[in-house]
Amino acid sequence: MRKGRVIAVAGKGGTGKTAISALLIRSIIEARSDDGICILAVDADADSNLPDALGISYDKSVGDIREELLEAKQHDVMLDVRSRFEGKIAEIIEEADYFDLLVMGRPEGPGCYCPVNHILRMTIDTLAKNYDYVVIDCEAGLEHLSRRTTTDVDIMIVVVDTTLKSIKTALRLKRIADEIEVEVRRMFIIANKIPGGYAEPVKAEAKGYGIEIDDIIPFDQLVVDYDTKGKPVMDLPEDAPAVTAVKRIASRIINAQAL
Repeated sequence: MRKGRVIAVAGKGGTGKTAISALLIRSIIEARSDDGICILAVDADADSNLPDALGISYDKSVGDIREELLEAKQHDVMLDVRSRFEGKIAEIIEEADYFDLLVMGRPEGPGCYCPVNHILRMTIDTLAKNYDYVVIDCEAGLEHLSRRTTTDVDIMIVVVDTTLKSIKTALRLKRIADEIEVEVRRMFIIANKIPGGYAEPVKAEAKGYGIEIDDIIPFDQLVVDYDTKGKPVMDLPEDAPAVTAVKRIASRIINAQAL
C-alpha cells in the first residue's frame, strides 16, 4: 500500500465525528499492527477533543505556532517562516504506540494567513508521506480543506445522525467537496448514534435528499458514559456496539475496492 492514505471525518457538530475518528484509528491499528502500521491523527477541529478521545495529551497546537511565527515575522522581516514552521511542527507532534498526533488548534485570527496556510498544507503533505494513514477529525465546515491547509483526501467519511440538520450538513459537505480544489476521491456516509428501530427511517429520510447511507453505527450508551467520565473512547471494550460497527467500516476502508 502506498504511504499517506488520507481519511477525513466530517459532519455536523455533535454527530460523533471525534469518537468515530478515534475508533477508526484503533480499528486500523488492530487490523494492521503486524505490518508496523503508523498513523498520523490530525485534530482539525477548533475544540480539540481528539486528544481526549485517544487518551493522549499535547502541549502546543499548530495555531499556537502560527501565531508565534506571525508575531516574530513582524519584528524580523527576514525570518524564514517556512523553515521555522516545518521545524516547529515536528516538535509539537505527540507520539504514541502506532500513531502520532498533530493538533491544529484555534481558528485563524484577523489578518491574512494565506502564506502561512500554504506552508502548513505543504508541511502536512510532506508528513503524510511518512505514514500509512492520515486520519483528520475535521471542522464541520471543512475550513481546513477549503483553505487548502490539508492534502488531497482519499476517503471522506461524512457523519450524520437522526436529525435533518445533519443530513443538510452532509449535502453541503458534498457540494463543498465538489467545489474546492482539494480532491476528494471517495465519500462514505455513516449514520451514527442510531437507536434501535431507527436505521431504516434514517436511511429513507436521507435518501429523500439524495443521500445514500453506507453504514450504520448504533447508539452506544458506553460512548456516552466514557465521555461523561472523561475516559478515552479509544479504550472502549471490544464488544461495544460502536467498536464493532467502526471495525466493520475500517475493514471496508482498508480494502478500498469495497468502497
